[in-house]
Amino acid sequence: MRILLIHPNYHSGGAEIAGNWPPAWAAYLAGALKAAGYSDLRFIDTMTNDISEENLRKILAEEKPDLVGCTAITPSIYKAERALQIVKELHPNAVTVLGGIHATFMYQQVLTEAPWIDVIIRGEGEEILTNLVRTVAEGNWPAQKHSIKGLAFTDQTPEGAKIVATAAAPTIKDLDSIEADWDILEWEKYIYIPLNCRVAIPNMARGCPFTCSFCSQWKFWRDYRFRDPKKVVDEIETLYKKHNIGFFILADEEPTINRKKFIQFCEEMIARGLNEKVLWGINTRVTDILRDEEYLAMYRKAGLIHVSLGTEAAAQMKLDLFNKETKISDNKKAIQLLRDAGIVVEAQFIVGLENETPETLEETYRMAVEWGPDMANWSMYTPWPFTSLFQEMKDKVEVFDFDKYNFVTPIMKPAAMERGELLDRVMNNYRRFYFKKALFHYPWAGTGDRRRYLLGCLKAFLKSGFERKFYDLGKVGYWGPQSKKKVNFHFDDKRAILPASTDDWEAAADRSRKAQKTAPGGVPGGMMACGGGTEQMEELSGTPAGAPLACGGSQQQMADQDAAAGGAD
Repeated sequence: MRILLIHPNYHSGGAEIAGNWPPAWAAYLAGALKAAGYSDLRFIDTMTNDISEENLRKILAEEKPDLVGCTAITPSIYKAERALQIVKELHPNAVTVLGGIHATFMYQQVLTEAPWIDVIIRGEGEEILTNLVRTVAEGNWPAQKHSIKGLAFTDQTPEGAKIVATAAAPTIKDLDSIEADWDILEWEKYIYIPLNCRVAIPNMARGCPFTCSFCSQWKFWRDYRFRDPKKVVDEIETLYKKHNIGFFILADEEPTINRKKFIQFCEEMIARGLNEKVLWGINTRVTDILRDEEYLAMYRKAGLIHVSLGTEAAAQMKLDLFNKETKISDNKKAIQLLRDAGIVVEAQFIVGLENETPETLEETYRMAVEWGPDMANWSMYTPWPFTSLFQEMKDKVEVFDFDKYNFVTPIMKPAAMERGELLDRVMNNYRRFYFKKALFHYPWAGTGDRRRYLLGCLKAFLKSGFERKFYDLGKVGYWGPQSKKKVNFHFDDKRAILPASTDDWEAAADRSRKAQKTAPGGVPGGMMACGGGTEQMEELSGTPAGAPLACGGSQQQMADQDAAAGGAD
């Protein structure tokens, strides 16, 4: 049984300016397949190696695959579809498989526009893909495809083609049972430019117990489940000793949600001495930092060097739109606490909604200067078509070219400005902010790891700017304010959209929100969303699973419910 896994060749000028990121999905799927006895497997990373369609065709022509799998987030969907089309042209009998968050919810559209895809995996793939591969290996494909949970495919009926989705598969309750096969990656290719070292992206948990309106991760993973912190450190120790990584980012949306687990993770990093060998970063929420003030020095001692904070918006009304329940004043305090602890802090701003104006963009710049983060990032609002916020704003979305849904292209057109002006003003914020940092901050940002890290980040930023890769500026023809009226985002206006398919797909957090909303005395509006509220989930074993409290709260913590971590199917 010959299996190929392909990572699509997609570039946007966003996160990749810091280096090449290892596709962890392939390692986790390969680990599951090999554990099940399917070891004849090859991984082709067309993104990191920038493999053209022509060269991919040459590589595939030399293979004799029985099954070829590809993944896709929304902006890479067309690249993934095309890769599998090449597979089908060369190997018509191979089973072509697509997974990932976009295909999970948009399978109706994907199978309509890419009929050469035989099957879509809906949700996390380790168990579903293994079941699919076993069915193919035993010669029972496609006869038994209807019996495999978590699939979508096209059936040919006397009435014509019919798209079918089997029942959603249960989520994987025991994440510790999954062991990634990191050996399939070309580690010499995955270099983090700021530190000039190899980088990894392990995860400590999957999912999120909260329901941010703009986020899709809690929908995709459905249940919030966490791993044994010692198992996570085992994995990091292996990555360090076997593959010589020097930096990692935890893939979790918010690894500090469960403070008890996060502290255990940090203590284990220190106990094994890995804190002296490997630096790392996380994304988290302002309220978690305020809550953990007394632990920040310990987090830094454990090797945490970079925290990206979801401050998200300049105006409180935008925070309310995102359901974040965060006070603007909290952001400045959290940033100062992190800097005092010797941790590099990055502030994230979401811009480009319909109500964006030159004044609100200027306000984000003034706030970035006033708050004093080491770095700032202005991300264009990207309306994922399977989020609740998209449903609220879909009448205002004009662009359905998913190739541009990448956080750097202005999909939404603000009422008060053109997209070219929006891009220009965002670039103006970057120019002013980093010019000041380069001259007056980074060269004197202390000593040791913090100073080295900041100077490395400046190097990565300047490198991408000189190469015209940052924010895809070279591709859209932006050369400064004088070119803002001539910018061409190359939207494909022939692209349309079909509704997301989520009827049989409900996350545990959403179920809790609905239950709370209808319960006697329930919180008005149900669950508060990420970043807000006065507390987090209780640190008592008796707390109801999925209690609808707010992400990033302050005094209390999520229950340490190992036995019930998966929630309901």
